[in-house]
Amino acid sequence: MNGTGIARRAATAALCAVLAGGALAACGSTSTKSGSSGGASGGNASGGSSAGAATKPKSGLKVYFIPKDTQNPYEVLADKGGQKALSELGGSVTVSSGTADTAAAQLPSIQAAIQAKADAIVIAANDPSALCPSLNRAAKAGIKIVAFDSDISCGTSPSHLFINQADTKTIGTSEVDLLAKQIGSSGQIAILSAAASATNQNAWIKYMKTQLTKYPNMKLVSTVYGNDDPATSLTVLQGLLSAYPNLKGIISPTTVGISTAAQYLSTHPSVAKKVTLTGLGLPSQMRKYIKDGTVTSFELWNPSNLGYLAGYAAAWLASGKSLANGTTFTAGSLNKTYTISSADGGLSVVLGPPTVFDKTNIDQFNF
Repeated sequence: MNGTGIARRAATAALCAVLAGGALAACGSTSTKSGSSGGASGGNASGGSSAGAATKPKSGLKVYFIPKDTQNPYEVLADKGGQKALSELGGSVTVSSGTADTAAAQLPSIQAAIQAKADAIVIAANDPSALCPSLNRAAKAGIKIVAFDSDISCGTSPSHLFINQADTKTIGTSEVDLLAKQIGSSGQIAILSAAASATNQNAWIKYMKTQLTKYPNMKLVSTVYGNDDPATSLTVLQGLLSAYPNLKGIISPTTVGISTAAQYLSTHPSVAKKVTLTGLGLPSQMRKYIKDGTVTSFELWNPSNLGYLAGYAAAWLASGKSLANGTTFTAGSLNKTYTISSADGGLSVVLGPPTVFDKTNIDQFNF
């Protein structure tokens, strides 16, 4: 989830070194096709194809969605959003990645996309730089690169678009504000993050630390990493609670981390009375913890919409839309025109602001 002060790249720079070695087989791959399937790079156009001149996306596009892993519920929802987008456009999506949040698990899927002559790759990076050589090879083969949820940071290439779930600064600062409101702006707090290398997590944490300067009586005592794995998240959570008996609050900017922590607190009411939990979560996973009082409020955007927007962006770029500051495109049922903007040295599109969920509105959301 997934943002951000993240360095991105200029489209005119030279390609980096590429991975050497033989072909790799994709792991954890599933495929969903709708309408006209197939269509290698530069498939049948139903609109303009010159740079910046596309009037609507091509049909028959093949897009590879490479999530952080194939088992994370958040990533599954985002991938389904991408599948919906390409289905509307008469294209196909192949979802392929590993079951662990590592760059190594994603590399075979990038190679598979190259071998399949995909039109675009949409990837949530587990590492900002380790994927760059392989993605450069894909770009050199004519595949458009879109990052979503968690960006890549490859220096000058490949040229790519980042689909940001929400303004990065807003995500980081709002989570601190939520917790401050609930604990009276005072006490020891900790962060339960995903992978230590996750671009979005680190960017949000950067802004959390900046926002904490506005709350001098709140002290960040530790940041731990659960790698978006429930067992690991539980282990590091228990370590936090043991190491800091006076801990008053936890921010977990990851759906796996916050749901794991909420489950633990719900079964340890004596701990829940002392420790306040907030962060980024799925309403479907957090509803019971909101209703039983374990968690007061948390926030998120709609991950399905994020994947849907990324799917449309990939289709537009593969159809000839210019990857440039100021380029606009529409995204189907989202009923909005999105503008590519230059921020922090790169090009991005923002889905929209996060929503805060609590007892007053949790039943209105089903994702």
